[in-house]
Amino acid sequence: MALTPSTIPALLARHGLAPSRALGQNFLADPNTAARIARLAEIEPGDRVLEIGPGVGSLTVALLAAGAKVTALELDRHVIPALEETVGAGAVRVVVGDALRVDLDEVLGIGGPDASPVKMVSNLPYNVATPIVMRVLESAPVITSMLVMVQREVGERMAAGPGSKIYGAVSVKIAYFGRAELVGFVPPSVFIPAPKVESALVRIRRAPVPPVAVPSASRLFELVRAGFGQRRKMLRGALKAELGARVESVLAAADIDGRARAETLGLDQWAAIARADADQNE
Repeated sequence: MALTPSTIPALLARHGLAPSRALGQNFLADPNTAARIARLAEIEPGDRVLEIGPGVGSLTVALLAAGAKVTALELDRHVIPALEETVGAGAVRVVVGDALRVDLDEVLGIGGPDASPVKMVSNLPYNVATPIVMRVLESAPVITSMLVMVQREVGERMAAGPGSKIYGAVSVKIAYFGRAELVGFVPPSVFIPAPKVESALVRIRRAPVPPVAVPSASRLFELVRAGFGQRRKMLRGALKAELGARVESVLAAADIDGRARAETLGLDQWAAIARADADQNE
């Protein structure tokens, strides 16, 4: 069943539902946009797909039409009957749970008979989009690509490069795991209710191995967070709390000017700092 501005209110009414502001529910109400997302996600028949936050199934319909085998992870159990009405009972595997807390290996059937890679395609709630993307990158390597719809500002930050005003710790961390690119924008008018901001479509392709070598990824991310936590400061000041008296020698060993600022450093340079830090801690 295609979901449109006229069919979604009736569907919600039949199930006694209303979009939850607390859960960030903005239901996609445009089949053309849903089909576009499935196309940009490069869904092929038989692909295993994780959809986080399917809601009433607007995007799910397009994923099924593309031939995907969908696992839908939904926090709000109350919308499940509406989702099943939209796609048909049994058409998708539905798991009720919080994407920030569930065992993703269990959700994705890791260790089961189907060990094929998974693509994640999701319209993510604005307020938890970044934590969900980061958790998937860190703990679900079986997910080899993502196509996520997020708030435009968040999407631009995910895909930003060094030197940009919006480049930050999230940009560096995503670059460690793979490559993010903006592939489109979505206007508020295609949602019920309409959000106040434009959405962005971000595609993330996971790298087979991280593009830089560091002794500890978690330590790399600690240094990055510290650097961007005081982004108005020069690096020698921003990293002082993390590196202490060693800050100047670590930066010198990494061939980084202590007067530089966090947003000017690419992933390679952050990795050099992490390696120099580890060397001096031995």
